[in-house]
Amino acid sequence: MSGIRTGPSLPRSRGPLSEGLIRCLRDGGPLPDPARAGDADPYGDDLQLALYVCYELHYRGFHGVRPELEWDPPLLAVRAALEDRFLTALRRDATEAAVLDDLLDGLLEEPVRGSGVSWFLQDRGELRHLRDYAIQRSLYHLKEADPHAWVLPRLSGRAKAGMAAIEYDEFGGGRADRVHARLFADLMEDLDLDTAYGGYLDEGRAPMLALVNMMSLFGLHRRLRGALVGHFAAVEITSSPASRRLAHAMKRTGAGPAAEFFYTEHVEADAVHEQVVRRDVIGGLLADEPGLAPDIAFGITATSFLEDRLGERLLADWQA
Repeated sequence: MSGIRTGPSLPRSRGPLSEGLIRCLRDGGPLPDPARAGDADPYGDDLQLALYVCYELHYRGFHGVRPELEWDPPLLAVRAALEDRFLTALRRDATEAAVLDDLLDGLLEEPVRGSGVSWFLQDRGELRHLRDYAIQRSLYHLKEADPHAWVLPRLSGRAKAGMAAIEYDEFGGGRADRVHARLFADLMEDLDLDTAYGGYLDEGRAPMLALVNMMSLFGLHRRLRGALVGHFAAVEITSSPASRRLAHAMKRTGAGPAAEFFYTEHVEADAVHEQVVRRDVIGGLLADEPGLAPDIAFGITATSFLEDRLGERLLADWQA
């Protein structure tokens, strides 16, 4: 059947929700009851893996899974229940009563000495830590910028033009060898890792799955376009200094030229993107739809919340 051989293999399940969903995609068994999502840990392995698998049907799918299941109504009902559980938790845990401009200014504040993952990798990281970090980030970086492309039809004018300009850079400026997903695959080669798309899904920790799921959630729903723009702003504004630290970590450990280049490229590119996203993407969107300011703020705080959860998990695992 056409298209059935594309995509990575289905992952191993991590609980009843993901087990039922994966079994349905693999063998045609019954889907899990959507009501079971209401009792699941919204940030746990089972729900996040199940939601990731649902979303991947909108990217490259899975080997052996029929492409038409992307829009299967019963499967979409399960996805909607998973999304509701996840989004409700994010709105509860990651919404701050803060002015949008204050949040954006806060993203620019860099501590003299930080304690997050990029600081650890810069100062003390070993190749094993860098390899584990790359494995986790591969779940996003091998599809880098794809979730954000979904917002383009939902924008207009200055916001659309600014977003498209940044996406053009992310997709290599018309050069296949400069597509950022390709550059990350080159980084993985330097670290002796498998570069296959989705090859490390089974190794993905729940906080990393949640980060990628948040991008897909915001990108696939027009009502969440403001949150997607806020998330995108948080990533672009904070990327340059963190990338500088990661480039230093790659150089210090001798990870390889491609590994170092991926982050030096982001130091330069994202320093420019930071200005465009704030001036044109956010500025243009608010000029058109000023009522989206709270949604943009939510996208920023949700991103920080999930990034902090991932950082805490990685550091705890590495220091155990």
